[in-house]
Amino acid sequence: MLSVEDLTLHYGRSQILNGISFEAARGEVTCVMGTNGVGKTSLMKAISGTHARSGGTLALDGEVLPVLPAHLLARRGIAYVPQGREIFPLLTVKENLETGFGCLPPADRRVPEEIFELFPVLNEMKARRGGDLSGGQQQQLAIARALITRPKLLLLDEPTEGIQPNIIQQIGRVISRLREEGQMAIVLVEQYFEFAYELADRFVALRRGEVILQGSKTQFSKEDLLSEVSI
Repeated sequence: MLSVEDLTLHYGRSQILNGISFEAARGEVTCVMGTNGVGKTSLMKAISGTHARSGGTLALDGEVLPVLPAHLLARRGIAYVPQGREIFPLLTVKENLETGFGCLPPADRRVPEEIFELFPVLNEMKARRGGDLSGGQQQQLAIARALITRPKLLLLDEPTEGIQPNIIQQIGRVISRLREEGQMAIVLVEQYFEFAYELADRFVALRRGEVILQGSKTQFSKEDLLSEVSI
């Protein structure tokens, strides 16, 4: 579904990503791991168009994508849940979900019941403002909003950060269900090793903006993988 080849990214004169190449398949979770500051979030921004990549090739479902802004890549099927969630605090839960409609043709602009099956608390809080939700509820809202766009590729950046354990478990179940449905590729950036290891089918480990290890879960022992992504 996703093919990244020799991707580079700069912030000003500083090169942050140095020739990143990997693939993420439909119906699989590809986990990007590494210590703080190695370029994981920058990679998500480059793929989503939040920060324009400097070079390299990005292909989605066999189509090579030019360098495009985030809203146009979203219409091509890339949904991004950023670190920090970035929901609209003054909009209601229902209104936050409806902001995803801009990626859809008019006939498809509705909130599927499946969204509330995945995240029942959002159905209970549809009229509540996003800023009044707990951190865990805001994370669920951010993921649900991304799913409204019916993506081919779902990018999740640190979805467990600052979240209580019971919500982490629920988010893990949602990711597992989405993988089993087989309609999208999922790329997960995650520091919580046990959570990532349980969910991932493939791993991409970064160090100083470069890929130092990648492959399927069966190729590495848990201990070897942990040693590569720990300080």
